[in-house]
Amino acid sequence: MTPTMTMETVTVRGRRLAYADAGGPGVPVLALHGHFGRARAFAGLAAALAPEFRVIALEQRGHGLSAHADDMSPDAYVADAAAFVRATGLGPLALLGHSMGGVVAFRLAARHPELVRALIIEEAGALNRRPEVAHPVLDVRDWPRRAPTLGALRRQVEDRGIPDAGYFLESAVERPDGWGFLFDHEAMVRSQEALIGDWWPDWLATGCPALLLHGLDSFVLPTSMAREMAERRPATTLREFPGCGHWLHDDDPAGFAAAVSEFLTAL
Repeated sequence: MTPTMTMETVTVRGRRLAYADAGGPGVPVLALHGHFGRARAFAGLAAALAPEFRVIALEQRGHGLSAHADDMSPDAYVADAAAFVRATGLGPLALLGHSMGGVVAFRLAARHPELVRALIIEEAGALNRRPEVAHPVLDVRDWPRRAPTLGALRRQVEDRGIPDAGYFLESAVERPDGWGFLFDHEAMVRSQEALIGDWWPDWLATGCPALLLHGLDSFVLPTSMAREMAERRPATTLREFPGCGHWLHDDDPAGFAAAVSEFLTAL
C-alpha cells in the first residue's frame, strides 16, 4: 500500500514552512530531513509506524516547499523547529533527524529540553569537520539551474560525479522554462558550510533516551565516531546496519522502521 502524508503549511517566526503529516491518533513523532531532503522521505516510515505513531515531517527552511532564507545556520534551523513544535502543540515529543536534521534534533533537545522526550538520530555526527569527515560539503554551485527534461537534469547531475541523483531529484520540479530544483544552489552550500563544527557539547548536553542509527558503509559518519557517541552519552542505544550507507532508511527501510518502532514502543 502506498503511504500517504498530507502536505500542510504553517507560518512560524514570520516564515512559511511546509510539512507532511501522516495524521491519525498515534503518538506524534517529528522527523527532520537532511541537506537537499524533503519531508516525503519519511512516508515509508510513517506507513510502517501507523497507527501507533503519527509521523510529522518538517520541510526545513530553504528546502522543498518551505520558504527560502538568507540565514541557513544551524541555529536558524533549531529555532524554526522549536517554534514549529510550539505552534502545533505537539511537544514534548520524540524527535527523529537524518544527517543535518539529526544535528538539528539533538541541538534542539539541548536548548529546548522541555520540547523533546526522546531522540532518534540517523547518521548525524557529533563532529563534522575534516579530517574526521572527508567531505563535509557537497559543492553544487555548478549544478544545472534548468534542463529540458527530468532525465536530462539527472544526467547533468550525474555527469558531475554523483553516482545516483535520485535523492536530489526528489526536489526537482518542472517550471515554464524547464526542469530545476526547489533549493537554491548557493544557499545549500552555505548551509553545509555552517554545519561544519564540533557539536559534542550539544550531543552530551541531554540525558533523554536516544537511539543512534548508523550505516556501516556510510561516508559521512565514521563508525568509530558513532560508537564513541553511544559510549559517552547516557541512555543512548547504537544500532548498526551492515551493508547500509548514509541513507540507511532507503537502504534497509524495513530494518530502519523496526528499530525505530522498537525504540518508540519501549519509551
